[in-house]
Amino acid sequence: MKRRIIILRILVYVLCLFFVLNISQALYADDFIEEEPFTQLYTTEVSDCTGPKLPQIEAGAAIVIDADSGRVLYEKNAYTRRAIASTTKIMTAIVALENGNLDDRVKVSKRASSIWGSTIKLREGEELTLRELMYGMMLKSGNDAALAIAEHIGGTVENFVKMMNDKAKELGLLNTSFKTPHGLDVEGHYSTAYELALLTQYALKNPVFSKIVSTQSTSITNRDLYSTNEMLSLYPGADGVKTGYTGKAGRCLVTSAKRDGFRIISVVLFCSSRAKRAESSKKILDYAFNNYKPYELLEPNQKLGEVSVKRGLKNSASVVSIEGIKMPLNEEEKKSLKTEIILNTPISSPVHKGVEVGTIRFFVNGELFAQSGIKTVESVPAKTYRHYFGDVINVWFKLVRQ
Repeated sequence: MKRRIIILRILVYVLCLFFVLNISQALYADDFIEEEPFTQLYTTEVSDCTGPKLPQIEAGAAIVIDADSGRVLYEKNAYTRRAIASTTKIMTAIVALENGNLDDRVKVSKRASSIWGSTIKLREGEELTLRELMYGMMLKSGNDAALAIAEHIGGTVENFVKMMNDKAKELGLLNTSFKTPHGLDVEGHYSTAYELALLTQYALKNPVFSKIVSTQSTSITNRDLYSTNEMLSLYPGADGVKTGYTGKAGRCLVTSAKRDGFRIISVVLFCSSRAKRAESSKKILDYAFNNYKPYELLEPNQKLGEVSVKRGLKNSASVVSIEGIKMPLNEEEKKSLKTEIILNTPISSPVHKGVEVGTIRFFVNGELFAQSGIKTVESVPAKTYRHYFGDVINVWFKLVRQ
C-alpha cells in the first residue's frame, strides 16, 4: 500500500512539474509557440482602407511611420510604455553590428546554452561566427544566440545591456529601458510602439541589418533557420523586421515594407494571437500605402531666389535650401499645401557663403508641417572707401558727359 502511495505521489509530482514547465513556456517563451500556418493567418486581399477612416485593429498599441522622414501615419496608444518581448533584439543586433566583427568566432557559455524559451539549441563550448549568431537571433529569435552575442560584444551580459541603454539615449529614446538582450519578461524592461519604430528606422540604415532581417531562411553550422516573421512570405513588399512573444508583451511584430520606393515601418504590440498580429499589421500597412504617397517638397540646395545686400559689391546674393524635404501626404493634405519663404533682408555686407539667412516653411491645413533653413551660396564683399570714391567719380563723369 505504501509503495502504491509513493508511486502515486511521484506520478503526481511529475505531472505537476510537466504542467508548470509547459505553462511557463506558453507564457514566457519568446516566439516559442507559433500555432497557425503562415498561409492561414489572413486573406491576401488588399484591405479597403482608402479614406480618412482609421482601421480598427486588435493590437493593444500600434504605429506606422514613414521610414525616411519619421512622420507618423497611424497610431494607437503608441506612446505608452509596454513590454516588447523579442523586438528587443533589434537593439541587440544594431549594438552588435556597430561594435563587433561578423567574422569573429564566438564560444558559447553555459549561461547562454541554458537559457529557456526560443533557442537555436546552442551547446556549451560550441563555436559559431558572430554572423551566424546574428541570423540565429533575428530569424529564429534565439535567446541563446542573444546571450552569446551580448557576452562576446560586451564582455558580460550586464555590460552589454548598458551599451544598449547608452545607444537608446544617443537615439533620444526617452521611454525605452533594457534589462536583457533577449526581451524575456523582466521588471523595468520596456519601450513604446513609437520608439520601437524610431529604433527600427535607425537600424534599417545599416545594410547588414537590413539584409539579415529580410532573410526568410538560411543555414548556419549544423542548423537550418526559418524566420518567425510571417509578413515576409505573406505581405507584398515586406522586408523585415522582428517578431516577439511573451506572456506580458503578448504577440508583437515590427514590419518594414516597401512599394514603389515608399518604405514604411509598422509596429503592433500586445496582440492575442499570431493571426491577430498579422491581421493588425496588414490593416495598418494597407491604410498607409492606400492613403499616402511620398512627395519631394524641397530638394537639398534648391535655388530659392536672392536676398538683398546692403553696402556690398553686389546688391543681392543667391540663396538655396539647406535640407531637402520629402514627406508622405494624403490627397487632402496635398491640396491644402502652402509655402512661405521668410528672408532676413536686407543683410549687411560682407556676406559669406553658407550663412543661414531665412526659412522656407510648408503648411498643411493651415498648420506648420515642415521647414528648412535657407543659406547663401556666394560671398559678397563689402564696399570700401575706394569703391565709394570710384562710384563718385563715375557719377561725376556721367554728369560731365551730359
